[in-house]
Amino acid sequence: MSKQPELKRSAKKKIFIIHGPNLNLLGSRDSQHYGTLTLDKVNRAIRKKARELNLETRIIQTNHEGRIIDLLQRRRKWADGFIINPAAFTHYSYAIRDAIEAIQTPVVEVHLSNIYEREDFRKISVTKEVCVAQFYGKRVDSYLEALEYFGLVQQ
Repeated sequence: MSKQPELKRSAKKKIFIIHGPNLNLLGSRDSQHYGTLTLDKVNRAIRKKARELNLETRIIQTNHEGRIIDLLQRRRKWADGFIINPAAFTHYSYAIRDAIEAIQTPVVEVHLSNIYEREDFRKISVTKEVCVAQFYGKRVDSYLEALEYFGLVQQ
């Protein structure tokens, strides 16, 4: 695992959350892996947990690899940390991997489903090694555990 820098010291940690491709279709996607939860419900749960942990959040969803890279690069000065669900890009995007490694800001990878119990190609995460942690298989709780990770790190 690549060593990432520690969180910046400030009163309220700022966490930027990026939902990757097709997560806008939650609620109508394969319910066996994703349940019936919508992205709106995921975001509401994230915002509630962030308030409990005294974390400031910004949340965005995009289906575009280049946009994810641009967000990581542009928001690195604002964010104390990132939570990213790269979705399908997890398995092959060396460009996103390189962006995570280059920004020198802690990044946590999350997945709603357990990628290690799915199709063989989904068991590969090219981004995991450059992230400080990975949470998966607990649907929305994967995101909430990632927020708790940042909440604990700040203490």
